[in-house]
Amino acid sequence: MITGGLRSKIDNVWDAFWSGGISNPLEVMEQITYLLFMKGLDEIQTLEERKANRLGKPIERVIFPEGNDTKDRPYADMRWSVFKDRAPAEMYDIVAEHVFPFLRQMGEKGTSHAEHMKGARFTIPTPALLAKVVDMLSDIPMEDRDTKGDLYEYMLSKIASAGANGQFRTPRHIIQLMIELMAPTPKDTICDPAAGTGGFLVASGEYLRENHSELFRDAAQREHFHHGMFHGYDFDNTMLRIGSMNMQLHGIDGGDIRYKDSLAEEHAGDEDAYSLILANPPFAGSLDYEATSKDLLKIVKTKKTELLFMALFLKLLKPGGRAAVIVPDGVLFGSSKAHKELRRMIVEDHKLDAIIKLPSGVFKPYAGVSTAIVIFQKTNSGGTENVWFYDLQADGYSLDDKRQLLLAADKLGVKPAEALAGDEHAKNNLPDVLTRWNERTGEELNRAFTEQSFCVPKDDIAKAAYDLSITRYKEVVHQAVEHRPPQEIIAELKALEVDLAKGLNELEAML
Repeated sequence: MITGGLRSKIDNVWDAFWSGGISNPLEVMEQITYLLFMKGLDEIQTLEERKANRLGKPIERVIFPEGNDTKDRPYADMRWSVFKDRAPAEMYDIVAEHVFPFLRQMGEKGTSHAEHMKGARFTIPTPALLAKVVDMLSDIPMEDRDTKGDLYEYMLSKIASAGANGQFRTPRHIIQLMIELMAPTPKDTICDPAAGTGGFLVASGEYLRENHSELFRDAAQREHFHHGMFHGYDFDNTMLRIGSMNMQLHGIDGGDIRYKDSLAEEHAGDEDAYSLILANPPFAGSLDYEATSKDLLKIVKTKKTELLFMALFLKLLKPGGRAAVIVPDGVLFGSSKAHKELRRMIVEDHKLDAIIKLPSGVFKPYAGVSTAIVIFQKTNSGGTENVWFYDLQADGYSLDDKRQLLLAADKLGVKPAEALAGDEHAKNNLPDVLTRWNERTGEELNRAFTEQSFCVPKDDIAKAAYDLSITRYKEVVHQAVEHRPPQEIIAELKALEVDLAKGLNELEAML
């Protein structure tokens, strides 16, 4: 977790940008991203140099070559450790006229994440602001991967809190819940077709580091982790650059983050390619048939983006692959032919595992829409027997626009540092979701439909026209009426009769 001191330093950097004339939070984030990228490249080169000196061998990975660039500036001057000590005017010239052209050309050399730097633009307006920000960032420790990741998460939260591009940010604890439920393995190939800032991909990487650290001792698995496991699409170039940098700061060197309009482009090459999909796509209503990918329309004939994304997930998953995705509630109970057919397909042709109803305030203050997590497997041969439902009512935060903590920090999240007491469950259901999920083929089968979680047989779902809303099956517990002696009730009624007669007499006297 980011410390108060480090948070204060980032706040100061942020304030410097605002007072320096850059008021768009996304632009601030992007410019900080570039500067951190420059700092990171210098650190990589320094590590390579130390390694080469220690082993007495040539440097394996040269980022800043010897010699000069096309404008006769030594590449060595473009290193963070060098230009940070130059006068503001010279520093500004180096960064604007030499470093950024260098970054935009790096893609040709195959440097990880460099493809997205081809569109990089330097928009810091003055040498004084650049010098101030570089000085501040130089004072921030970046050696530790966890610190880098927490730092970046904090900056992403500042974008959201400023009210800009909050739609790109799924709450971190909801992402972690979905990751824990799916439990990625070193053999998985993971995709988020609406990657945004890369939150699901980054969290998957962190899960693997914590639960499968042995993979880094195996050359093939380590190579897969860095260059074959993580894939993300987005059609916003700024998000691609920010998401790519987010992954690098979390220690994923070569994630495949691509420009792609997931619903409009065909998916040759990506069909049946992924073993795990994690996503919270933007649901923006309807698309034109003409603008919609034809291979998705073959799965479900509709203009509704929420249904098209579900079709996309089925298209991208390999047989046996699994998905945990967030959908608006309308997907679960919509009455159109396309809605029903899609639900029938997932239940009958594949394997629907779970529906987890989320509280409607979980995405506030940006949206109050009701949503659910849908978990399924692509089988092409059915397999649904029982569908596990969970009514998640509390996530540890208030469900209003303020989203204030309801518990101490060590009692938040899916795996709190301290076990929750009985009454604390009412404020944070996440640990209970994971516990009951792991019992979905055991004790959960015996739970009544009046409880917070329960299983519904496939036949019952089919009889309900494949309605997947939890309210369709959940039964409300009616409180028993307190038993009272008849004499007591009669006495109370007589007293009411007296009061009523008295009131009528008073009313007649007034008239």
